[in-house]
Amino acid sequence: MSSYADLVLVGTVLTVDASRPTAEGVAVRDGRICAVGTRAELDSEIGPSTHVVDVGDGCVMPGLVEAHGHPLMEAVVLSDRMVDIRPVTVRDADAVAAAVRDEVKRRGDDGAFLSGWDALLQKGLPEPTLAWLDSVAPDTPLVILHNSGHLAFFNSVAARLHGLDRNTPDPKGAAYGRDANGELDGTARETAAVFPLVSSAMNAGSYPKMLAEECARLNRAGLTTCSEMAYDPKFGPLVEALNAQGALTVRLRTYEMSNPTMTARSTPGAGDDMVRATGIKIWVDGSPWIGNIDLTFPYLDTDATAAIGVEPGSCGHANYTREQLTEIVDAYFPLGWPLACHVMGDNGIDTILDVYDSVLTRHPRPDHRLRLEHVGAIRDDQIARAVSLGVTCSLFVDQIHYWGDVLVDGLFGPEHGSRWMPAGSAVAAGMRVSLHNDPPVTPEEPLRNIAVAVTRTTPNGHVSGPEQRLTVEQAIRAQTIDAAWQLFSENEIGSIEVGKYADFVVLSADPRTVPPEDIADLDVRATYLAGTRVFDGSA
Repeated sequence: MSSYADLVLVGTVLTVDASRPTAEGVAVRDGRICAVGTRAELDSEIGPSTHVVDVGDGCVMPGLVEAHGHPLMEAVVLSDRMVDIRPVTVRDADAVAAAVRDEVKRRGDDGAFLSGWDALLQKGLPEPTLAWLDSVAPDTPLVILHNSGHLAFFNSVAARLHGLDRNTPDPKGAAYGRDANGELDGTARETAAVFPLVSSAMNAGSYPKMLAEECARLNRAGLTTCSEMAYDPKFGPLVEALNAQGALTVRLRTYEMSNPTMTARSTPGAGDDMVRATGIKIWVDGSPWIGNIDLTFPYLDTDATAAIGVEPGSCGHANYTREQLTEIVDAYFPLGWPLACHVMGDNGIDTILDVYDSVLTRHPRPDHRLRLEHVGAIRDDQIARAVSLGVTCSLFVDQIHYWGDVLVDGLFGPEHGSRWMPAGSAVAAGMRVSLHNDPPVTPEEPLRNIAVAVTRTTPNGHVSGPEQRLTVEQAIRAQTIDAAWQLFSENEIGSIEVGKYADFVVLSADPRTVPPEDIADLDVRATYLAGTRVFDGSA
């Protein structure tokens, strides 16, 4: 075995290691970092077979980490089996409706699947009633996912295909919409009702290609590690086979969805450094974009709230009661499982903090890393309580980039809408937070997350809640080492330190030296996983 490095990257190195924040180079041997230092210090690592890469005016950073992703589902949603009608892709409402009709005509009996419907950002969409869905697709199964992922619209043919009728019971924490006569109205809310409707869009034979394309998308964004926050064990054999073949180019940390039996198919920490069972995913409420988050204050009475069907004065609602959440948490936590809880509304945050407080009192664990996901409306007193309990948050700051104006003007007003996703308060309170995209809700754009966290600029150019801005360094930590820590992986990834995996992203400039608003547009020149280049931006 050679004592020389296999790979040496030279240039500006942003390590995210407090003991040595910057360096002039990093050396890699057998997939791990073997040296970090000045160019002179790295000379001894370079042998005749060492591949030396000078990044020039670029910058080497730790591979970026998506702490709240859905890559296994996004692989299907962004494949050629579904049509991407998200506002980031199709903004015009007429074009969205045309895409639905075109896909129905193209697919016929195979079924039409589309994803990204958003009445807030695609103003003028037709009301997706069952009558409209059936008129568009009288003979073809049709399923349209809302951009939030918390709502789906389906026609009568799709209902029959999936065995749904007026007698179908609502799944726990989810519901099928019904009309005044108790008949299905073509809507499904929340994961347990939504996910089965898209199941026929995937088959085992096509999935490896879909997942390979998803890994490539993540690598293009500079990501080397991604959580799967709604892991279905049915994906297990496929993912394990691809991992055994060395076909994965992104590390996966899975959070299995809680289920009605409150059991898990795996054990905490099972797997390897590429694919590992990390935790259990639970939910309190839904999405602000469909009106079902659990708030102490009401939605506004505006055209925007009318467009998403929110009744005047509504404070939304939870999908699980305190008693149900206690039962779920008590089933998993004593077995050693970390938990990550989707919760947006402040009333729901009070509920889950009460549940976490109770289980920690009865089953204390010094390093539990219990998580709250998204937490758009979290208050400062709740942040302080979470910190006291050792609870951490993953924030969906990219919502400000897309919905920042409608949050204030259409949904919640300036008092609540402008401090949405209060990352500044969380970090000031001593919380280690992560930033995420919740893809496919928004595209995988970790560099934009950093820019938004620093600027909090809305689509109309307003600065929403300037007191909640992070520094560039804080935002970088939230997309690297602190995200890795939330995933129990900080000893393997997240910073450039000797002994860790050589997971890197090479950017076109140092994000600390460009205007914050320009960070989102930096080029990803290369991405490395364990020292192997998995994306080449020059290719």
